[in-house]
Amino acid sequence: TWHMLLSFSGVMASIQLLFLPFFPESPPYLLLQRGDKAGCLKAMKQLWGERNYQAEFDDLLKEKATTKGTKIMTVLEVLRERSVYPQLGTMLMLLLSLQLCGLSATANLQESIIPYVSLGVAVSEIISVIFCSSIIDRFGRRMLLWSGYSLMALILVLLEASLLL
Repeated sequence: TWHMLLSFSGVMASIQLLFLPFFPESPPYLLLQRGDKAGCLKAMKQLWGERNYQAEFDDLLKEKATTKGTKIMTVLEVLRERSVYPQLGTMLMLLLSLQLCGLSATANLQESIIPYVSLGVAVSEIISVIFCSSIIDRFGRRMLLWSGYSLMALILVLLEASLLL
């Protein structure tokens, strides 16, 4: 009955999709990326209730002023920047260590193809990280959550249907 356990994450993704429209955008995203001051204050009130948010708002304005001259780097520019190599190495080791969890071995695959499945999963995770990090500044976290959860729910429904058939 492992397919029931696998479908549980699809159910959770569907529940999150249902509730996502009721949550506001991130206040820092609204102010720093979009420049929407009224939307930022409205999101703060919706998230944290009625009170005075002037101190938090002023901090965000200071951050916006500090980062005004800062150029947003592309993925290739980040990969060329030597100062981020330790962080990139840590992320790469984390992604590679996930391949040692034994997930491919528990899926009743032939032993000869397990290394290829693990390699495929690792490559797809790396591509996902690069793709998502390059589009998050353009579309925002909410759109990324919508598309990610929708795709995950669709794939898990298709996977569950194919297992049942």
